[in-house]
Amino acid sequence: MNPTDSRTVVERIRASTRGRHAELEGTPFSAAMLAGTLPLDRYVDQLAAYRTVLDALEGELSRAGAPCVTSVWSADLVKIPCIDRDLMHFAEDGVFPGSRAGAPAVAFAREVRAAAASDPLALLGFLYVLEGSTMGGMILRRYVAEAYGLRDTDGVAYYASGDRERWARFTARLDEALPGRAEQDGVVTAAGRAYHHIAAISAALSTGLGAAAAQNAA
Repeated sequence: MNPTDSRTVVERIRASTRGRHAELEGTPFSAAMLAGTLPLDRYVDQLAAYRTVLDALEGELSRAGAPCVTSVWSADLVKIPCIDRDLMHFAEDGVFPGSRAGAPAVAFAREVRAAAASDPLALLGFLYVLEGSTMGGMILRRYVAEAYGLRDTDGVAYYASGDRERWARFTARLDEALPGRAEQDGVVTAAGRAYHHIAAISAALSTGLGAAAAQNAA
């Protein structure tokens, strides 16, 4: 690493995770979502998996005492109520989460809790990636709503929670809280780990998807 690197932590995270982001977009799960062919149970399973992760992450962030963390984390970043609304919407139609992505979601949550005890700043790297997922959701929301015949924010509250102004405020706080390279390193590494776990969740949700899609097409 170049000790004279003057990039902000957000710039470093973007650069280091660009390839991982592209790989996620190429998974069968993501391709099916964009094509409008993703089975509804896979979408509901993703919501449940993310809820497992966010339950750990938001809980640890709310309890964190490190000044750098408390200066970045704010109540308007909470996403669990949005996911709960989505899961409740589908439950009313008789669609409930399965265990397809349960194991990788639990593994991610376990790492979040371990990081909270050993390196609380790492929570900000995890948060960057999860908060960023809702920004992509601003685009995905339309595909999901069309695929499942959803109206307004029914079933898409999580994806509809993306907000460009809130994202700008969040990233500005993150850059301000972590001006030093030494502080940034763990956060950049944690963001990479977050992508690793999300890729595992996506892989679990992609299993057998090609065969299922072919069967539906037939």
